[in-house]
Amino acid sequence: MKLSVLDLLPVRTDQTTGDSVASAVSLARRADELGFTRFWVAEHHNMEAVAATSPAVLIAHLAANTSRIRVGSGGVMLPNHAPLTVAEQFSLLEAMHPGRIDLGIGRAPGSDPVTAYMLRGGRAEESGVDSFPGDVELVAGLLGSGDTPITDAFDTAAQPGVVIPLRGRDYALRSTPRTASSPMLWLLGSSTYSAQLAARLGVAFVYAHHFGQSGIDSALDLYRREFQPSPALAEPTTFLTVNAVVADTREEAEALALPQLITMARLRSGGVLGPRMTVEQAQAEALNPMEEDLVADQAARWIIGTPDAAWSHLTTLAAKYGVDEVMVSPVASDHDGQDARVGAGAERTLELLAAQQNR
Repeated sequence: MKLSVLDLLPVRTDQTTGDSVASAVSLARRADELGFTRFWVAEHHNMEAVAATSPAVLIAHLAANTSRIRVGSGGVMLPNHAPLTVAEQFSLLEAMHPGRIDLGIGRAPGSDPVTAYMLRGGRAEESGVDSFPGDVELVAGLLGSGDTPITDAFDTAAQPGVVIPLRGRDYALRSTPRTASSPMLWLLGSSTYSAQLAARLGVAFVYAHHFGQSGIDSALDLYRREFQPSPALAEPTTFLTVNAVVADTREEAEALALPQLITMARLRSGGVLGPRMTVEQAQAEALNPMEEDLVADQAARWIIGTPDAAWSHLTTLAAKYGVDEVMVSPVASDHDGQDARVGAGAERTLELLAAQQNR
């Protein structure tokens, strides 16, 4: 079973944005050394707790600081961006790091409604969601995954691109002049909507299992059943994501998981997503009954424990859903006084899982 990493670039109470980015670089390097398959970063905006506002910028930095691992977005929230801009950014990244770039696309705003409104230039949130299928199809075509490639009629070699009819004429539109390879396109989702769209377009699909929602069985079944081969992908390709905290003892894993559990519990009960606490700060928090219930509910859905127990849980999950790759979001926090530019708890999670994988 292959292992990959999803990093949300959390900002702890003792970190600056620069510290969080440095921690992500350290984590990516460790994942690269340990043989993980890919390292993805998310897109969130106007959140005090998350530093990942621009996946393309982060991917360029992370890819330049690693040597082998695939680097990508998990994901770019396409309604916030012009499709051509996204295709150009990731085609350029692929040109800089051939064979190592993934473009994961999602449709959530990645923020609150006011921030989403500003990101979209004052357009209503619904307009970006309504145009999402067509925008994904345009990106796919620009990257060479669509059904309308540029032909020799435009006096060019066969290159990824699309033909755009406008005012009675056809225009060639491409994301980069001379591509040698294309980034791999993935559609992200936690519903049958995204699964069906990925199947129709013939692109890879990732189920966001780390959200803790139900429906994974129906989404994966639909994707596999309705998948239509495309120029970029001959057969359905998928994996799922999980939140994981692994430590040498169950007690330490639970302690390292507690800060993020509290953060998510407060977010889901209508609170503000503040910076992630250290272990000691989290242990000193007084939780109300609703927060305690939410913490317990989420802990039951995450993988928290020793290496043997975590590996057993991962392999069982992979077998149940028929995937050969699982992307781990290592959500461990750290103790007071630890290096703010290194996520020691997250790196330890990766090290212990890699050791299990190599047994």
